[in-house]
Amino acid sequence: MTGPIALAALREAREWIGTPYVHQASAKGHGADCLGLLCGIWRKLYGDLPEAIPAYSPDWSEAAKTEDMWCAARRHLRSKSLARPAAGDVVLFRMHDRAVAKHVGVTAEVGRRSSFVHAFSGHGVVESPLSTPWERRIVARFSFPERIC
Repeated sequence: MTGPIALAALREAREWIGTPYVHQASAKGHGADCLGLLCGIWRKLYGDLPEAIPAYSPDWSEAAKTEDMWCAARRHLRSKSLARPAAGDVVLFRMHDRAVAKHVGVTAEVGRRSSFVHAFSGHGVVESPLSTPWERRIVARFSFPERIC
């Protein structure tokens, strides 16, 4: 069952649909990248971000091969089983087999018509089918905390 925070996260994610893709931005209706979308959802749910987001390049953490996004997600979100998807989950993707995980979205629908909301270069914030090519790239699943300390 999907809880109230997850449903609020999904509602907020869908309100960002149509926002243009802008690297390092997080302004609903004006510009966002995938991390910016996630930050915007967090701000709506909880207020201030739990930590400052440093400036990052499109290839961030690749040279050092560090899982910066995954580590940050573990600090602030609740880890879930990959096998138990639910609406409002945060999904983390590895875009290539040997790459670091650095794309993120929010599960919208589960089951036969699975979809997720994400900000994608060249497309902006969209709700995309969670097709097999996308699904096989998921490396982690998280839920938003019901409350923060």
